[in-house]
Amino acid sequence: MSAVLKPSPIAPGIQLPDSAATADLIDDGAQAFLAGLHRRFEPERQARLAARRRRQAEFDAGALPDFREDTRAIRDGDWRVAPAPEALQDRRVEITGPVDPKMVINALNSGASCYMADFEDSTTPTWENLVTGQRALREAIEGALAFTGDNGKRYELRPEDERAVLIVRPRGWHLDEKHVLVDGERMSGALFDLGLYAWLNAKALAAKDRGPYFYLPKLQSMEEAALWNAVLSHVERELGLPQGQMKVTVLIETLPAAFEMDEILHALRERIVGLNCGRWDYIFSYIKTLRAHRDRVLPERGQVTMVQPFLKAYSELLIQTCHRRGAHAMGGMAAQIPINNDAEANEQALARVRADKLREVTAGHDGTWVAHPALIPLAREVFDERMPSKHQQHLGREEVIVTQRDLLAPSLGTITRIGFESNVEVCVRYLAAWLDGNGCVPIHWLMEDAATAEIARTQLWQWLHAGDKGGTPLHLHDGTVIDEALFDRVLLNLPSRLAGQPMPGAARVQEAIALLEELTHRRTLEDFLTLPAYERI
Repeated sequence: MSAVLKPSPIAPGIQLPDSAATADLIDDGAQAFLAGLHRRFEPERQARLAARRRRQAEFDAGALPDFREDTRAIRDGDWRVAPAPEALQDRRVEITGPVDPKMVINALNSGASCYMADFEDSTTPTWENLVTGQRALREAIEGALAFTGDNGKRYELRPEDERAVLIVRPRGWHLDEKHVLVDGERMSGALFDLGLYAWLNAKALAAKDRGPYFYLPKLQSMEEAALWNAVLSHVERELGLPQGQMKVTVLIETLPAAFEMDEILHALRERIVGLNCGRWDYIFSYIKTLRAHRDRVLPERGQVTMVQPFLKAYSELLIQTCHRRGAHAMGGMAAQIPINNDAEANEQALARVRADKLREVTAGHDGTWVAHPALIPLAREVFDERMPSKHQQHLGREEVIVTQRDLLAPSLGTITRIGFESNVEVCVRYLAAWLDGNGCVPIHWLMEDAATAEIARTQLWQWLHAGDKGGTPLHLHDGTVIDEALFDRVLLNLPSRLAGQPMPGAARVQEAIALLEELTHRRTLEDFLTLPAYERI
C-alpha cells in the first residue's frame, strides 16, 4: 500500500514518504529540483492530456487519424537530426526489462548492445520498486552494484567496457506519481523518473560520454515531443550540461504518433537519435484509438503479427522516415523466453524469433529488441550476417509509399475459443502479479508486460461491446456469440484452471478478476489498465 507522505522541511510545498532509506537518493537538492520540474511543466502536461481526450472523442465520433495538413512543410522539408554519439551508433541488439538489482546486473552483463532499464511497462510503480531501481542504476553507473540471491549466488558487474550501454525509460505522460505531491498535486511519473535519474547520474554519465540516454514512451503528437524537449533543455541548464547532451529515442507505439513521425523527429532534432517500433503498445493503441470503428476490429492477438498490412506499413514508414532524417530505425520486441522442458517447442519458438529478426534486418531496421538474454546470440547472429556496418541508414527505402489507408488497413483473422480464453487468463495473471509488485511476468513462454496485457484487455472489451448501440455481436470461430455471458463463464472458470499453478501474485487473483470484470463490463473503455490498478498498490 502507499507510503505515508510528510511535508518536506527543506523544499516548501513538496510531500513525499519520510524514510531514512531514501535520504541519500532524494536529498534536499533533489527535492527542490523535482518540485521545480513539476511547477514549470505540469500545466503543459495537463494541456497535452486534455488534447488527447479531445482527439479521442473525435475518433469515437467517426473521424480517423491522418497526416496533418498544418505540418506538411516539416514532412516535405530537407532537414536531418543531430548526429548520434559513438555509444549509440551500433544498437543491433537491445535488451529490456525492469530495474531491480539482479535484472540490472544481468542485463548490463548480457552481451546486448544496449539495455533499456524500464520504469514503465515492466515495473509496478510501488515506492519501493522505484527507489530500489533508482538506487540500483546509480550504483551500476558507479560500478558498485552487486546482488546476492536467496540461494547465495553472487551477481556482480563485468568491467565497464564489457557492459551494455544504459538507456532509461521513464513512465509516460499519462501516469501520476502519487508518492510525491507538489503544492497538493501529484507529480508526473515521467518527470519524477527522468528528473531523479538525471539529478543522480547526469554529470557522471556525461563525463563518460554516456548520455544520459532515454527512451520516451507513448507519445501521441509532436506537441508532446516538444514538451519533452523543453523538459530536457531545462534539466540540462539546471545541471550545467551542454544543450543536447541528453539523447533520446522515441517509441512509436501509438497510432496517432505513426502519422507524426517526421514531426516528432523535428521537435527533438537536437537530441533524438532514433525511433522504435514499439509494436505491442502500437497494437494496443490501434484497438483503443479505433474502438468505436466496427470495421477495424482485430482478430485474436496471436494472429496480429508484423505481416498484417497495417503493421507492415507502419514498420516500413518508420524505417524510411528515420533514414531520411539520419536517425536509427529500431525494430520490435521478441517476447519469447526459453522453453526448457520441451526441445521441439523451444526450437519452433526460436525459429519464429529468427524469422522475425530476419524480416527486420532485411527491411532496413538498424537494431532490435529481445526480452530474454538467451535470445541475444540469435538476434546478433541474424543482424551480424545481414548488417556488417554499425547501422544501415544508407537504405533509404525510397520506394515505400504509405498512405492513411495503409496505416489503418483492417486485419484478416479469427477469434477462436482458445484465443478468447487466453486473453482472459493473461489479463488476470498479469494484473495479479502487477498488483503484487511484479510488472514483468512469464506466461506460457512469453514475457508479458503492461503492453501485451493491454492488447488482451482491450480486445476483450472491443469484442464484447461490438454489438452495443444496436450492432451485430461478434462470434467466435465456432459460431459462439461473444457476449457478457461468455466472458462471465470464462472468468468464473478461471480460478479452477489456475489452481495449483505456481504464479506470481497468486494471492491477488480474486482482486484481479474483480477489476478485469469491472473494466470489461463498462460501457466506456478505460484508457490504461494501470490507472485504476495504481490506486490499489
